[in-house]
Amino acid sequence: MLDSIQGIHHITAMARDAARTDGFFTRVLGLRRVKKTVNFDAPDVYHLYYANGSGQPGTVMTYFPFPNIARGTHGAGEVSTTVFSVPEGSLAFWEKHLAANTVSGVRRGTYLGEARLYFDGPDGDGFALAEAAEDTRAPWQAAGIPDEHAIRGFHSAKLTLRDLGPTADLLQLMGFREEAREGGMHRLVRPDGNGAAIIDLEGDPAAAPARQGAGSVHHIAFAVADAAAQKGVREALVAEGFGVTPVIDRDYFLSIYFREPGGVLFEIATDEPGFARDEDPAHLGEALKLPEQHAHLRAHLEKHLPPIGE
Repeated sequence: MLDSIQGIHHITAMARDAARTDGFFTRVLGLRRVKKTVNFDAPDVYHLYYANGSGQPGTVMTYFPFPNIARGTHGAGEVSTTVFSVPEGSLAFWEKHLAANTVSGVRRGTYLGEARLYFDGPDGDGFALAEAAEDTRAPWQAAGIPDEHAIRGFHSAKLTLRDLGPTADLLQLMGFREEAREGGMHRLVRPDGNGAAIIDLEGDPAAAPARQGAGSVHHIAFAVADAAAQKGVREALVAEGFGVTPVIDRDYFLSIYFREPGGVLFEIATDEPGFARDEDPAHLGEALKLPEQHAHLRAHLEKHLPPIGE
């Protein structure tokens, strides 16, 4: 068992419209844009990060907005629902707030006995809110959402898979423990995790494969403290037969990637160095930040990347 994985680090999805995505996360959900950079592998596309005030691992939702991308199709082999944590008693506020902002798909539901408020993202993304009694993570306080209802970070992520067994085994290797099971739904929790330490697995043997596009999660990242912890995780995964990439420097964390048995792209990302490595913490996400390998493209990118909100 790997005891260095703390929970979710970030979740990265794809979108069609950068400005619409930015407005949804900053003005509707009340998160802070903590980084405005580019896709390191496709620098003509933004990579936008939304989180709590400090960009704490476990609160970070990121987006690649590809202007001409087709909408994705949900199915097996994907992160199908991203769930945010809000304080107890907050779902009624959010139900009214989301409706007032003409968010689609707003509906009440339950999952493994928990009350949920489900809603769609701008491209049909699967989102939900769940109430958590003792979530001590500090919310972003400058977005007009009352503190007593503001999003704290991730509560959990749900993976839809044809076969749960191999993925459940992997998550147990990664330090997660089964907490609940109901029909085709399994919940695994990382004890003493970072507040974003729940992974739900839902089995659907007949589901067609998901097709990635706008509204799809590209990958889910799990958090480790530093490079030494990441090295240990990589060695253990390779020993188990997983094809893991070399370490890739993403400026704000170090990353390794591999496919879990159900087809979802997993990342292991370090908490260090964080989003303040190249910006004053008071001004995170305001200026366009470029990795060194793309610095020569600044004039072109500043002219051609679409404007987004301040």
